[in-house]
Amino acid sequence: MKVFVVLLAALAMVAPAFGRTMNRCSLAQEMYAMGVPKSELPQWTCIAEHESSYRTHVIGPANWDGSNDYGIFQINDLYWCQPQSGKFSYNECRLGCNSLLTDDIRDSVNCARQVKNQQGWGAWAVWPKCSGWLPSIDDCFW
Repeated sequence: MKVFVVLLAALAMVAPAFGRTMNRCSLAQEMYAMGVPKSELPQWTCIAEHESSYRTHVIGPANWDGSNDYGIFQINDLYWCQPQSGKFSYNECRLGCNSLLTDDIRDSVNCARQVKNQQGWGAWAVWPKCSGWLPSIDDCFW
């Protein structure tokens, strides 16, 4: 029984490291509460669906230039965040990449909006999948 209690306690400490999996509506609602216009939510939910399957904890495989993409919006560490490894980054969002992997998506949303403001929706490789038909968010708000 002691082993079970110790194992359960250990799992409770590790569980937050697995991140959170959101869905279209939970992401839309949180982003709207953060001040993101409703008119942009279909684009953001489409990007998150195709980049990370709405998962906050995803680090993508190395890109051709050795960089990685982080979090629900797969934000690149060469330009937008500082990786823990200390490798060079322009770090335009002025934050560590690990802050893009947490259950609290504020840093991810703020940085993604900065990316969009500087480079447009086309900054995401998945944008062609989102530039036509977009998922409706109408059923997310009553």
